[in-house]
Amino acid sequence: MKLTVVGCSGSFPSAESACSSYLVEADGFRLLLDLGNGALGELQRHCGLYDLDAIFLSHLHADHCIDMCAYFVARYYRHDGGRCDPIPVYGPEGTEQRLTTAYADTPTASSMSEVFDFHTVKPSTFEIGPFTVHTERVAHPVEAYGIRIEHAGKILTYSGDTGISTALDELARDADLFLCEAAFTHGKENIPDLHLNGREAGQTAARAGARRLVLTHIPPWTDPQVNLADAREVYGGPVELAAPRQTYEI
Repeated sequence: MKLTVVGCSGSFPSAESACSSYLVEADGFRLLLDLGNGALGELQRHCGLYDLDAIFLSHLHADHCIDMCAYFVARYYRHDGGRCDPIPVYGPEGTEQRLTTAYADTPTASSMSEVFDFHTVKPSTFEIGPFTVHTERVAHPVEAYGIRIEHAGKILTYSGDTGISTALDELARDADLFLCEAAFTHGKENIPDLHLNGREAGQTAARAGARRLVLTHIPPWTDPQVNLADAREVYGGPVELAAPRQTYEI
């Protein structure tokens, strides 16, 4: 598997990065994890607008899904080559309605489904292209899912947005790469079931026996170096900060 960080800023785009979006590729198949604010533009550095094969939305907060509205325009109103066939979109219950409401002026109430083939995510194991994926609900104010992606004996886990969660521990069990949010700063914010801080992300990786930790979803107002240092205090494996255009071979 190849992982490309399209965007990794939390809550809103920074001057350096779009919001959450990650491209996972294997066997010629392209799976996109989330499509937050500003990510559609950055995505075009890594693949064509019409080269994606499937999209997974961890939850329906704008910094993880709002550029789906812009992607709707690209797919629905394409003139050269005609309208795109529907692409599979996996998201929480109500994803179609959320995007239709956000767009606010679709030609019909069902226009989104003309270019997006919506599938409702629940805790389950299923196939997306060449990937075996397992999803579990994690701790966030809205319905939100972490995802474990397996291919050719390798494991990638993406936390989505979450507070401390035993479900996340299991999703990250023995992961070769654990892409984990670390939006909060240890000793500063303490809001249960919302986000992890760097120390908690490191502790989760240690409990799960993950082989590599990449911290992501750090908002522009948070010092990422503090979160990185906090993670390193409690996790003995390699840990680094996600950065736009960074790639990983898994």
